[in-house]
Amino acid sequence: MTALPEIRVLPPGLKNQIAAGEVVERPASVVKELVENALDAGATRVDVTIEQGGRALIVVQDNGSGIPASQLALAVTRHATSKIRDFHDLSDIGSFGFRGEALPSIASVSRFTMTSRAGGVEGPDEGPAEAAFIEVRAGEVTATGPAALASGTRVEVRDLFAATPARLKFLKAETTENRRCQDVLMRVSLAHLHVAFSLTVGGRELFRLPPDQTLADRLAAFWPPAVCQGLKPFDCGRDGYRAHGAAGSPNTAQGRGDRILLYVNGRPVQDKRMLAAVRQAYKGMLLSREYPQIVLFLDLPRDQVDVNVHPAKLEVRFLDEHRVFSAIRSGVLQALSGPDGEIASGCVSPERQDQAPSAFGPGPAFPPDRDPAEPARSTHRPAAFADAKFSTYRAFREDRARALDLPVTPSGFPAPGRPGTAEPAPTLAREAGPDGPRFEPAGPEPARPDALRPASLAGGGYTYLGQIADTYLVLRRGEDMLLVDQHAAHERILLAAMRDQRKKGDSQPLALALELPLHPSEAEVLADLREDLRAMGFVIELDGPAKALVRGIPPTLETGEAREYLKDALAEKARGLDDLWTMMACKTAIKARQPLAVDEALALLETWLVTPEREFCPHGRPVVLRWTPGDLEKLFKRK
Repeated sequence: MTALPEIRVLPPGLKNQIAAGEVVERPASVVKELVENALDAGATRVDVTIEQGGRALIVVQDNGSGIPASQLALAVTRHATSKIRDFHDLSDIGSFGFRGEALPSIASVSRFTMTSRAGGVEGPDEGPAEAAFIEVRAGEVTATGPAALASGTRVEVRDLFAATPARLKFLKAETTENRRCQDVLMRVSLAHLHVAFSLTVGGRELFRLPPDQTLADRLAAFWPPAVCQGLKPFDCGRDGYRAHGAAGSPNTAQGRGDRILLYVNGRPVQDKRMLAAVRQAYKGMLLSREYPQIVLFLDLPRDQVDVNVHPAKLEVRFLDEHRVFSAIRSGVLQALSGPDGEIASGCVSPERQDQAPSAFGPGPAFPPDRDPAEPARSTHRPAAFADAKFSTYRAFREDRARALDLPVTPSGFPAPGRPGTAEPAPTLAREAGPDGPRFEPAGPEPARPDALRPASLAGGGYTYLGQIADTYLVLRRGEDMLLVDQHAAHERILLAAMRDQRKKGDSQPLALALELPLHPSEAEVLADLREDLRAMGFVIELDGPAKALVRGIPPTLETGEAREYLKDALAEKARGLDDLWTMMACKTAIKARQPLAVDEALALLETWLVTPEREFCPHGRPVVLRWTPGDLEKLFKRK
């Protein structure tokens, strides 16, 4: 029988490295822990310096109260802290760091040097305190002594994870780690507007935030103007719970949730319940894959929340989740319900939340395709699909016809009939009737299928009945009635065309270059998206760090549309080439409330019928709705 290994107490160095695995995931974790220590020390200025993504060097210097020389060794000892005294303090935690794990954990996986000068005196007879330092290498104290420092604390972390290469290899690229460190400092700075912050990366100062800023001014340093202009403040207090901050307009929603910033008593957190309350407040205003921009601060009694759930203190546990949900939802609704952006004096009561007026009206859950005040476009556009704006669309029709081995008509549509089949292809035909044109299927109608699927199209015919509300195209197939959203259908067609012509990069040169002023955050996004934008047909040159010149645009976009598209792309409403194509398809597609001539409607429908994934638009909305006779009988309560 194999003998079991004996139980042993781990050596201190190994204990600290295990703790470091929980607290120090990457350089951004080090920045977070050290900056929070500075804030707990009462600092009003925090300066952060990073080299090589934090691998080579992280320096955090503050002007806080500092640490007496006699206590520096205790500061790098596990579970030694000045922030809690006894068991009862755990239910009333007001500081950011209280476990006493951060400094020894960081010191165990780096070359660690801390210099500090206490703000008071060492003792009643010793005069002003002097600065001192301590050096730690792989968890072992190697040197201590006097140092020179005016005030506060300076922590230097060098060669992070150098002694643990298994951890080092999981770090991302330098630019990615730099961005994560910047994001951490941004999140902390938003919760402490009275504190000045600066960040220097690779010898270049990325930002310097003065103290006593407003939330709007501080956000403007990180988020592009297109996002900040849509933010509305809110402040709602109820039963000792206060939700305040700024919420973005549904019209500026984006395709990812990295601009949803949640705080509990000033601490950045990740909480599903808080996120659910935010999503509930925006319900009916966003598509399923859209996320708003919001900075939400929740203040509540400290004995109502447990912040000692996660080693990195990113998660919390609430005593009364229902009150948390209600306070957050009411606060966000307050921002979304004020007339003309003006915030009401009181919160929306729970009884009236569902009936609260909306600044964006009771319209659809997606931004309107056209300003209702805009005059309707002329209905006399018989060649609309042959002009430059629809060149991509026309080329796609021809490519689809050739891919299906179908002859192409002079108009570019697939001709009726499919090789190898005795039945006609799905086409729309028209007849003259006493009341005007009537559209009938080109062949005998087959038995009605259970669903509108590509497999059922070989022998299918459709009757086009007309357009409703200048938005929906009405079809009949057998005994079924169908409504097709013209904008959503055209979006799907254009996206398929762009994918077929992947990265072709056709560009229309501009006589006068478009000038785009760049916010620092937009300049970073442009650097990441530049190759993808070039593949789409944008020719962009930089004219200094704060301006871009657009010398070429895709042929499917007009100049004004191209400018608006680039603003949306630089505001990070899309991620990756496919999302950019989806945005372009939305910009160039036929709009709702746009009348279509009969030939235009037929051209759109014929192409849509041979487009893959045609049942849903790129945003996930349905393109077509279908009613059987049984469905209509239920609507009319005939059965």
